[in-house]
Amino acid sequence: MYKTIRSSTLRDNLAEVLEATKKGDKYLVTKNGEPVAGMVDLGLFEDLLGLSSPNYLKSIKEAREQVKKGQVYSHEEVFKDIE
Repeated sequence: MYKTIRSSTLRDNLAEVLEATKKGDKYLVTKNGEPVAGMVDLGLFEDLLGLSSPNYLKSIKEAREQVKKGQVYSHEEVFKDIE
């Protein structure tokens, strides 16, 4: 779930809001009562950008098909050369 915050409140409390987003809080920023922006932590933002990429979505689809076919690596196969 997200919290709604006015842009003027955000401006006056930016440091605190940034800390809260680092901890996972999400914000819908409003100006004059209208939604204008969202604030989320960087990890979620990067995930959202990735989901909008056709190449990323294609790679997820291919990976799911490989799993269905049993084309996966074991833990030992992946990490066999690491000591």
